[in-house]
Amino acid sequence: MGSSECESAIGALTDLNLNLSILQNEPMAKHTSFKIGGAADIFITVNSKADLAAVIEVLNGFEVPFLVVGNGSNLLVSDDGIRGAVIKLDGEFKTITLESDGTIECGAGAALSRLCKFALQESLSGLEFAYGIPGTVGGAVFMNAGAYGEEMKGVIVSAESMTYSGEIVRRTADEMALSYRSSLYRGVDEIILSAKFRLEAGDKIHIKERMDGYISSRKEKQPLNYPNAGSIFKRPVGNFAGTLIQNCGLKGAKIGGAMVSTKHAGFIVNQGGATCDDVVSLIDHIKETVMKKTGVTLECEVIII
Repeated sequence: MGSSECESAIGALTDLNLNLSILQNEPMAKHTSFKIGGAADIFITVNSKADLAAVIEVLNGFEVPFLVVGNGSNLLVSDDGIRGAVIKLDGEFKTITLESDGTIECGAGAALSRLCKFALQESLSGLEFAYGIPGTVGGAVFMNAGAYGEEMKGVIVSAESMTYSGEIVRRTADEMALSYRSSLYRGVDEIILSAKFRLEAGDKIHIKERMDGYISSRKEKQPLNYPNAGSIFKRPVGNFAGTLIQNCGLKGAKIGGAMVSTKHAGFIVNQGGATCDDVVSLIDHIKETVMKKTGVTLECEVIII
């Protein structure tokens, strides 16, 4: 795949007069919470299912690979950027509605915090733990996001996705293979479009108190003043990654502009000018040190592109 295929795909998409935004050589540092990443050849913002199907058809036709991103809050993108296209969901993919059966239908492009606020307004409890997680609903389903001992698996009813051939697929929660920071979607060529959630009726004041409590805890314990991608490593069985890293004396360890947070050792922060290589090198150093000193193998939670 070369630049000519990308140019041809852009030309074909332009001719279709779809409701799209198409950017060329768009820095991915602008679209990740780490503020790291080189340019994507094409960055396409899509606003409807019909347009998404058309975009996929064109990209497939010109053999242009593509990647769908949410808020980029769990991504580390190469300094060399991304060859091919990056797709971001907007427009109808941000719609949130309360269904007649009491479930909430939410587009994959909606911010998870916005879904939590919607549930609060409807006096529905069950998503308080997710308030403050900086991703989109699609990303949260993809990763089975969780915090404070709870995860999306506990509240999701079903999800709708689109295959890379444009087919719509609907799955129940039981069919999604939801597990710790994983789901079936990590292994299939599909784009999550929306998800449906069932929550419990609750007291609005108590729901807000829990949400505020979780936000206060995040602010107190997490390095929110620096660009980061959340917890770098998955939780090892019977242990905590941050505790292991801290006990190995790695708090404050630096490579280039990347540093193990002095506030929470489970986070790597971009102190300014950090490259993907800086972060990857620091990740490798942490894994090697923790393995050598404790015998525990740390597994990355952040997706490296």
